[in-house]
Amino acid sequence: MMNNHKQITDRTFEFSVRIINLCKVLNESPRVGRTLLQQLLKSGTSIGANVEESQSAQSTADFIHKLEIALKGGRETKY
Repeated sequence: MMNNHKQITDRTFEFSVRIINLCKVLNESPRVGRTLLQQLLKSGTSIGANVEESQSAQSTADFIHKLEIALKGGRETKY
């Protein structure tokens, strides 16, 4: 691994922190619905949680499955 590349676990953790901070700001806006905020918070932070969980997968198939769940969370967050 090159020194200037961060681990996926670090990047997804930082993304989760950014999502949390965004939700804090959006929470102050009366135009943003609570349901939307809760869903963004849930999907945005689940990415890192699933990537972290993949690091202790029991098999290659389990590893891939956990990363696929993280990818779905990323797509949901993007939407």
